[in-house]
Formats: sequence, structure tokens, C-alpha cells
Amino acid sequence: MPAILLSEPPLNPVHEIFHVDRILKPEEFTLPRRHKIIAVLPAYNAERTLAATLADFPPGCVDDILLVDDGSTDNTVAMARDMGLTVIVHEQNRGYGGNQKTCYRYCLDHGADVVVMIHPDYQYDARVIPHAVGMIELGICDVILGNRIRSRAEALKCGMPWWKYISNRGLTIFENLMLGQNLGEFHSGFRVYRRKVLETIPFERNSDDFVFDTQFLVQAVHFGFRLGDIPVPVRYFDEASQINFRRSVKYGVQTIHTVMRYWLNRSGLWKSPLFEARTA
Repeated sequence: MPAILLSEPPLNPVHEIFHVDRILKPEEFTLPRRHKIIAVLPAYNAERTLAATLADFPPGCVDDILLVDDGSTDNTVAMARDMGLTVIVHEQNRGYGGNQKTCYRYCLDHGADVVVMIHPDYQYDARVIPHAVGMIELGICDVILGNRIRSRAEALKCGMPWWKYISNRGLTIFENLMLGQNLGEFHSGFRVYRRKVLETIPFERNSDDFVFDTQFLVQAVHFGFRLGDIPVPVRYFDEASQINFRRSVKYGVQTIHTVMRYWLNRSGLWKSPLFEARTA
């Protein structure tokens, strides 16, 4: 099935002819893989974009696809089951971070060697999954992020709100400086992790809110994991999920607070449980 172009709205009917076996059991020959790769989709009201996201998954790129639904009020769950995905349902909304906790516990329990987290809102191009996973399998990085900010002109032209671009740039510069990294973006919804990262980071102690992602990356730096990124196209459109200005401000403040906690812990002034290794 050809990928859906940005000029074509990701409409619901796509799921009527799509099934996950096209990805998990490709008809064409694919090279044997040494590692088990599980993709996780933390979902909330993703009915309109789920099929388009999955249509871009290259055949044979993963061994399992888990969708964790966080109390959606649309047909996300029914659609995911029709497509053959593995589905876990939160009867009540647990928040973005709470959703990811369920995702990662499933991956650890089911023997994942590499975990791909991608938002099912079609903001991120799933075609890059094999390339991002390859960086993990080659031992070059332990964490790979999708970088949407290749240039200011492209980000704004493709619909990223100007205030979100400015805050993304400002926070990323701050985080790179304070954490000794050189990432193009710290705030991506496309991430790939080596199993050891999930086994070490105490992600259950993290927030159930959006700052979960920041806490996770700061923890990765604390534990000495190698972070890298890979360019992905910028996709902003009406159906894509995004937090509003007020919640973005809250997220920004929480991000700065998390980095400060890292430094207080590193200096020994205030030990935080966020930076104590996971025990089980």
C-alpha cells in the first residue's frame, strides 16, 4: 500500500483495506533479524490518523505493534482491533506518561530488544523506523529521537505554530547546554530505545503528564546512555494531536524544573528518586 501523502487527508476508510499482517508477515523477502522489535503507539482519540500512521510502516520492520488506548471516546480501539494490532485499553484516562508506562511494561514483559515509540497522529514518518532501529542495532546509540526541526522555514511552512517553534528551540538549546548533548530536538514523539534503557530507567516514578518524556531523556543522560537523532518531516494538520498553549507553558516550566533536579542530584544537594536505577 502506498504511503498517504500530506496532500491527502488521512481519512477513516483506509483501515477497511489495511491489516497489520502487511507489516508483521510481509509477503516479500526480508532479511532475518537478530533482535525482537516492538512498536508502541500511545493513543488517545487517534481514529482519524491511525491508519495513515500504520500505512507507512515498512513491511517486516517490527515484530509486534501495541496500541495502548488511554480512554478514547472515538472508535480508536475498534479500529485498532480490526487492523489486528495488539490492544490494551485504559478504561480511564491515565495521562500521556501513564500511557507510556503501560507501553514499556508490555515491551519488557514480552522480550523486546528494541522499542519504537511513535505517536499515532501521523506527525511522524514511520518509514524511517528501520534506519532509526539500525542505529541502535549497530551499537551507535542507545536512544534515537526523530528530529522535526531541520530548518526554521520548513518547520513553519509545514504548520508548526510559531510559538511552539520558539519554545522548542529555546528548551532544546537549554537542555543541550545543561545536559551536555547535541540533539536537534528534545521534544519528539518518535523515539527508539535499546532494552537496557527501559531496564535501567525508573520510568514508573515519572510523571503521568507530558513531562514524562523530558524526565525520561534526562534520566537517560544521568545513566550514561548515548542519545542521537534522525531527521523526520514536519507534519502539522487539524487531525494531528497537540497540546495547547497553556499546557505547553506548563510543560516548559516542568522541563526546566526536571533539568534543575538533575543538577541538584548530580551535585549531591538533593537526591531524587528519579535518578535511582530501576530495581525490577
